[in-house]
Amino acid sequence: MSRPLVLVRATTNAPVDTPADTVAVGVFDGKGVPHDVGGALGALLEAGEAKTAFRHLAVTHAAGRRWILAGLGARDDFTPERARVAATAVHARAKELGARALCWELPHRLDDRAAGAFVEGTLLAAYAFTRYRPDAEEPALRELLVSDHEDRSAAVDGAAVVARAVNLARELQDTPANDLTPAALGERAQAVLEPLGVGVQVGGPERLAELRMGAFAAVAQGSDVPPALIVARYDGPQAPEGSPVLGLVGKAVTHDTGGLSIKPAASMDKMKFDMSGGAAVLGAVAAIAELALPVRLVAVIGATENTIGPSAVKPGDIVTAMAGVTIEVNNTDAEGRLVLCDCLAHAIDLGAERLVDLATLTGGVVTALGTVYAGAFANDEAWAATVLAAGEATHERLWRLPLDPDYAEQIAGRYAEIVNSPESRKAHPIMGAEFLHRFAGAVPWAHLDIAGVAYDAGRPWAPKAGTGFGVRLLVELARAHAGA
Repeated sequence: MSRPLVLVRATTNAPVDTPADTVAVGVFDGKGVPHDVGGALGALLEAGEAKTAFRHLAVTHAAGRRWILAGLGARDDFTPERARVAATAVHARAKELGARALCWELPHRLDDRAAGAFVEGTLLAAYAFTRYRPDAEEPALRELLVSDHEDRSAAVDGAAVVARAVNLARELQDTPANDLTPAALGERAQAVLEPLGVGVQVGGPERLAELRMGAFAAVAQGSDVPPALIVARYDGPQAPEGSPVLGLVGKAVTHDTGGLSIKPAASMDKMKFDMSGGAAVLGAVAAIAELALPVRLVAVIGATENTIGPSAVKPGDIVTAMAGVTIEVNNTDAEGRLVLCDCLAHAIDLGAERLVDLATLTGGVVTALGTVYAGAFANDEAWAATVLAAGEATHERLWRLPLDPDYAEQIAGRYAEIVNSPESRKAHPIMGAEFLHRFAGAVPWAHLDIAGVAYDAGRPWAPKAGTGFGVRLLVELARAHAGA
């Protein structure tokens, strides 16, 4: 069951001059309603039914429309993230009211980022995964308008592109592994990206063998479902000559049993989300291309199942990565780093000069940071600052954790050059990052461990299931990279 897209557009018309049947008006502390409608909105505030407290909502009718007064709190506390949260609350009320065309009347003197955030919050809240629910109700909302004195078309249109890319990533995350196989993810990448002018190549086991991706292939060998190496290239119009090629790498383990180092049964149904890094990369590339950002990039997504079968990699096996490094696999549930190390090496071979990888890599980062921040690691200070700034700008926040030679020593192998997971579980997110650090070499690189924020993270617009974390961050990073 496919859900119809919400048509999004900006207008300089007053809400009463739009086709909206429902109008949302944000009100700050100490401020009145900017444009009242026969006194009806001010009367709600005077009566105390409407309040300026953040997320407080009240509804009235005037001029043949429904009006939702939305409290925005103190103006000095207002941020784009608060705009998303307010828009989420308004969407829920508008949905209850059966709104088909919703208009946000923006408060005066907001910037483009805040204007776009109202769009993002609405579209993210409107997402629902109903593919396997033929009885699901069709959503009523068909149109979202953003009314302001200034023309906000660029900000509104851009925000709609990015929000839909986030929802694409969420849809991929939410799809079960029996339908979203590695090959199916490759086909989806081609279907989404190629019409946008992005070149996409999808290779199977033979391609892994040709590239000598022994670490990636080892993870895949236990399943009778073939892996997929998905490579996307985008050369943005007017990309600055000589600008560094941005490399995006995503882990896409479409289901992870843990292999022979098997996971507890109680949480294994959630392991369809182990492809969340790859979903974020795919969504971000789609948005970057649709926005025609002036950046050159290469994206590498390693897609595979990690399961149990007669050919599954065994604890103690030694494999050789694409970079020629020998790896003792002493924990088959530390499989993401085996996939990513070959994908990082391939991205570098394809010309990536700045790297970011995203992966649901460790449970340890969930213990450390919960569902608020993703863990970040980097081998270059300037690149780290750029990546962290992108997270702050989009409220997909990162907390930087250390890399250090003393940690790196702990992945030294006894029978091979390195082990994929030390026997001790101490500092497990750092051990995973140090493993990947070995394969980034001298290229400025950041590793984002998104295990705590990728799904079931309690976001206002995504309390359960996939969040699409990383899409907005990567688009922002591409914008910053293009301007560098």
